[in-house]
Amino acid sequence: MTTLVDETVPPHKAAYDFSLFEAMESEVRYYCRKFPVVFDRARGAELYAEDGRMFTDFFCGAGTLNYGHNHPYLKRRLAEYLARDGVTHGLDMYTVAKRTFLSRFREQVLAPRGLDHKVQFCGPTGTDAVEAALKVARRATGRRGIVSFTGAYHGMSRGSLAVSGGRRARAAGQVGSADVTFVPYEDGPAGPFDSIGYLERMLSDPSSGLDVPAAVIVEPLQMEGGVYPASADWLRRLRELTTRYGVLLIFDEIQSGCGRTGTFFCFEHADVVPDIITVSKAIGGYGLPLSMVLFRPALDVWSPGEHTGTFRGNQLAFVAGAAACELWGQDGFRTNATVAARRLERFGAELRDSDPALAIRGRGMVLGIDLRAAGGAERADRIQRRCFETGLIVELCGRDDEVIKVMPPLTIDLTRLERGLTVLHRAIQAG
Repeated sequence: MTTLVDETVPPHKAAYDFSLFEAMESEVRYYCRKFPVVFDRARGAELYAEDGRMFTDFFCGAGTLNYGHNHPYLKRRLAEYLARDGVTHGLDMYTVAKRTFLSRFREQVLAPRGLDHKVQFCGPTGTDAVEAALKVARRATGRRGIVSFTGAYHGMSRGSLAVSGGRRARAAGQVGSADVTFVPYEDGPAGPFDSIGYLERMLSDPSSGLDVPAAVIVEPLQMEGGVYPASADWLRRLRELTTRYGVLLIFDEIQSGCGRTGTFFCFEHADVVPDIITVSKAIGGYGLPLSMVLFRPALDVWSPGEHTGTFRGNQLAFVAGAAACELWGQDGFRTNATVAARRLERFGAELRDSDPALAIRGRGMVLGIDLRAAGGAERADRIQRRCFETGLIVELCGRDDEVIKVMPPLTIDLTRLERGLTVLHRAIQAG
């Protein structure tokens, strides 16, 4: 495998003091255990610890930082807004910041894709968008049932957990599966499955035990489930089936959206239009919390205040999010992301050629390196730790954390991308 950069990482300059964190924070903390340093500053694809140590970031806040850390264009817009005492909290009142965001979102995202969906701003995290999507689907159809898929992850609040597949997370929330039917995803650890054919049989049989549901909720690309992209044909068949039976189709684009897969929405490659779309994470532009549900105008059945929240509509996220939407109108931004995605795809092909036991999946700027048949979760953990020790942050996903999930920022330059891939390749070779 050819590389551009031979990167060495300087040794630690000082011991980190975690005592205050450990004394005051709950045992539920997670990522700090995987990446045990105290971070101080960041720019683009680089994170710096307080002792000066630099890490290349291929995690990007679980997909929240698609535009990298402290993007200068977004930062300038935020600084200007704060300097003029722009409104920082507005509930769901009309504000200049919200108007600007809605205008940019319509111009750069909705209109070019022929989408006329209404926008609902939810609480600050993606799980609240999922909660709102499920509620509006049930209210609009008068039905309660939801179909979800194995490997799904939709959030940590009760409604979102109910449509998520992970037993551990569901058990922690003491959430059962009432009103939810799980069907195997198109692909998974057990191999391909004709889930659309299965749903067709269940819905067409009056004695199947499955009532016509209110909605089907699906990730066009399962991230936490192990980086499994749905094929265009599968999504089209799902759209046709749900339309025929009057079932609403919800696409969860919280982690796969905002350009992560090469187009703004992951579902675009299938040329289908969902009834409802959930969006969060990178939509806030700068890592600022923002959560939205988009739905066809006919589904806007809410009465005022039926789904509310103190932080529904983060004004600073409106400012940064509007600026991020403007990036999509810049040829240089799109070209850079395309070039980086092609290099990531080639890296995956090189890995596959060097070790056929590795299963490589992905789309655009996300790559899954599945070690289930090549050392499993133990090897994945070793590789992740070795990457961290040599200056690269990557996350694991999949049923048993056996998949290395590679998610550089869309704005990364080739030199920094190559540096991170070099570290990752060496860790895999040593793993």
